[in-house]
Amino acid sequence: MDPGAIVNYRPIDRCEATIVGSTSRAVISINSRSMPERRRFSLAHELGHWHHHRGRVLFCGKNDVCNFANDALNPERQADSFASDLILPTYMIDPRLRKMKRLTLSAAHELADEFCTSLTATLFKMTVLNRFPMMIVCHNKERRRWFEPSKMIQPWWFPSKTLDRQTLAADMLFNGAAEQNFSRKMPADAWFDFKGCDRFMVEEQSFLLPDEEVMTVLKLPDEAIA
Repeated sequence: MDPGAIVNYRPIDRCEATIVGSTSRAVISINSRSMPERRRFSLAHELGHWHHHRGRVLFCGKNDVCNFANDALNPERQADSFASDLILPTYMIDPRLRKMKRLTLSAAHELADEFCTSLTATLFKMTVLNRFPMMIVCHNKERRRWFEPSKMIQPWWFPSKTLDRQTLAADMLFNGAAEQNFSRKMPADAWFDFKGCDRFMVEEQSFLLPDEEVMTVLKLPDEAIA
């Protein structure tokens, strides 16, 4: 812990964490009502603010922390990136991914449990480390909120803005279908709309998030690799 930062855990309304500090001292408050994985990421997120944005007063709501919809220059995204590197260090995660034979939610769950992190944060780290031809996509009932492809993916593999009703993600979000322990193959045009995408198949696994959102992990075909 930074010797100039004091951490308090207490109930906080409408906020996950706050940081108030000067150039040499800071007080970080973490919402004690949140899940342990959330508290851990929130603390790392606030330390990211302490590292990048020292001297500013910031209040981080539930939609600010671990929100990968923010662009790279957004202070919240910068703090999220710092948090990801702190609690999911590449030098520890990458060797585990090298041993992972298949991209599955169960394997991601095991990694998340080992590092006491959320499944979303774990999958994001897996994606940016570029070990699998994968993409994670977050939707609500109206639109796509954000997505992240691994760097090896060709840029025209751009997911559709709204959920196709034939996808498992839509079935879960709109019809209450249960999460599956295995991936489901489906035509790529259920997820993409570039010309010729109907010639390919993708593998989908999805799980529900709070606030009527759904997260999808897509394993893309070899043809998607740059």
